[in-house]
Amino acid sequence: MAAARLNLWLPVVLWAGLIFTFSAIPSLGTGLGTWDLVLRKLAHLAEYAVLGALLARAVRREPLAFVLGSAYAVTDEVHQAFVAGRQASPLDWLVDTVGVAAGVLLYARWAPSRA
Repeated sequence: MAAARLNLWLPVVLWAGLIFTFSAIPSLGTGLGTWDLVLRKLAHLAEYAVLGALLARAVRREPLAFVLGSAYAVTDEVHQAFVAGRQASPLDWLVDTVGVAAGVLLYARWAPSRA
């Protein structure tokens, strides 16, 4: 039982830790102007889609996975408010939450049967 829980939750914790680590980097700008903004928003979307899928796999209830992922996005933005060169952004939270929703929906659609 403990091994099964570890198998479900370790990827979630590791991925959340990776997101936290990226959020602690003072500046992730590429110097590409408008493309920089687009690339960063796509990165937010993708990293949170992975988190959403991992949460859906762990909790096995899509609404709960969505709420947990969106809540983590809030904590990520609060964290960034304390990192030099970063700022908390409601737009980033929204992009993150859309990513979570995409990941949860993709997992629900294509995951192996959870019966």
